[in-house]
Amino acid sequence: MEEKNKDIVADGQQESLLFQDACQIIEQAQAVAYRQINETLIKRNWLLGMRIQHEVLKDKRAEYGEQVVKVLAKDLTTKYGEGFTWRNLYNYIDFYSTYNGLFLNVNGESANVQTILHAVSAKSENIFHALRAKSPIRLSWTHYRIILQENNQEARDWYEQEAAREMWGTRTLQRNVSSQYYHRLLQSQNKDAVRGEMKQLTAPLQDKLEYIKNPVVAEFLGFKNRTDYTESELEQTIIDHLIPFLMELGKGFALVDRQKHIHTEKDDYYIDMVFYNYNLRSFVLIDLKTTKICHQDVGQMDMYVRMYDEMMCPQGHNPTIGLILCADTDDDVAHYSVLNGSDQLFAAKYLTYMPSRTDLRREIEQQKEFFLLQHKNENNDGR
Repeated sequence: MEEKNKDIVADGQQESLLFQDACQIIEQAQAVAYRQINETLIKRNWLLGMRIQHEVLKDKRAEYGEQVVKVLAKDLTTKYGEGFTWRNLYNYIDFYSTYNGLFLNVNGESANVQTILHAVSAKSENIFHALRAKSPIRLSWTHYRIILQENNQEARDWYEQEAAREMWGTRTLQRNVSSQYYHRLLQSQNKDAVRGEMKQLTAPLQDKLEYIKNPVVAEFLGFKNRTDYTESELEQTIIDHLIPFLMELGKGFALVDRQKHIHTEKDDYYIDMVFYNYNLRSFVLIDLKTTKICHQDVGQMDMYVRMYDEMMCPQGHNPTIGLILCADTDDDVAHYSVLNGSDQLFAAKYLTYMPSRTDLRREIEQQKEFFLLQHKNENNDGR
């Protein structure tokens, strides 16, 4: 009996060792796959930026370049699907212009533009093998895209090094760039306090698995994709991230309610989000649309603003503000609504405390991108 128990224990230990070894193999394979695919993706975007910029520079007219990019975006989207909007193509151009020395040729020399373009035109299969990174690439494409929002070269270099060293996720990096973390740190007499505040505020944003959200590597890295998501799920995901985004802006926002119910004799209405802004002493109603903003949406928000002013807003508060957000970010991302009868001085003042269209567009695009990547069609994943 004792010998049998020893055999059972030994078998259990062997199974545990086998499991640990299998996990080690899988995790190392995932890490290698991510590094290889990530570098290839960045190299692809760098090469696209080079090729498009070369084409655009043939003609100094701005309208020529704009037309070239828009036509190319349309053609690429038709052939390859999402991911090649004109805005993304401009990001590739900006990326190449900023990091034109990111890759070297096989001899360790700066990559010659004409040689690369000739290899591309000749449909050389070795174009990706003919380039190697000047130094190991430790950031994702999304990291680089966020860093490009910073105009100062020294700040960009610092964000790149710090993001790699501290292993910042893209949401942490985005918050630090948006909040001018580098510049505040540079000017502060108490740098430890600034660093401590940053770490505290970005702690909830850290996602160790964030880097595997690219659909190209999703299946290999163990990501389970769904194809049956609905527009309401997309809308809910964006709303879930917009709430902390607005509250972290430091402009006086406090959440009052979600799906605020307003009952009238004629109908029941639900407003996606209601905030109160202490700086403005005003309620802010926000509705998110997953399609283009139309006249009916504007009319509906005007009605919400009027009803909220009449039925919910206490006396002595400033007029209610309405904000319609559009997840179809190729179009107008935001429409502000303040009733025509409101004090014009207030109407001018409220924009100071409301998030800019640029900030809103950036946040909505990022959350929409993350959502769609997680639910990408398997056919696109295997492309």
